[in-house]
Amino acid sequence: MAAVGAGVAALLCAAGSLYVQATCQDAIVTQQLLQEGFHRDLLMKVELGIMEEDIGGCTVAARIRLPPGIYVDPYELASLYQHNLTKEVLISDAVDVEAPEYLATDLVVLTYMKPDPQCSRCFRAALPVHGRYHRPAENNGEALVVLKSPEVLICCCDSRVSTECWKPSEVEAPCSGRNDYPCQWYSIKHKPVYEELILQVPVGLRQHNSLVCVVTLLSTVLCSSVILAAVCKYGHFSLETFSEQK
Repeated sequence: MAAVGAGVAALLCAAGSLYVQATCQDAIVTQQLLQEGFHRDLLMKVELGIMEEDIGGCTVAARIRLPPGIYVDPYELASLYQHNLTKEVLISDAVDVEAPEYLATDLVVLTYMKPDPQCSRCFRAALPVHGRYHRPAENNGEALVVLKSPEVLICCCDSRVSTECWKPSEVEAPCSGRNDYPCQWYSIKHKPVYEELILQVPVGLRQHNSLVCVVTLLSTVLCSSVILAAVCKYGHFSLETFSEQK
């Protein structure tokens, strides 16, 4: 009897494991870069592998690690959020928008995603990203920046949905982006349509350094001369004015 009971228990455990594997389907993540040049839009779409009725009360976010070659402008994001053009975006560190690529570091961004009206299990987000200036290249006029697939996070603070399919995440952030208290986030296993995106950033050529320096110097001298000539021609100076200033 003990052997039979052990066999039944093993069968039940195996059936439970198969049920969990059948219900815990991977999410599908799609990334796309729009526009060309330094200023791009990163579009992300997540299709969850859970039932539609289980999503209610849950928040989905994408945790993105941006390499030194690209960055997000926090002032631009604040303006977009203020005009209700994007969801809340949390940035891990201060962003130096003037730093070149070789002086910048990785940047972690958490962006909250909006439900997709065309897909009941889908969420979307658009993140404006900008390329940094790179060192001049020898022959190729473009630098390649590799953007990895984001980590998909879900938070169901107001829902009783089962979390057995997800792995707890160490991210400390509110569920909605507006609450002051952090919630328990879970990392969802996903299948990216593309493992990585390649961002092509225009760069200068080293053989043009001398030409750029000469043109810059001539432009500076010319502009300074025009400003000085305008001041001398249209400015009104007198000894009384200097006396009053003293």
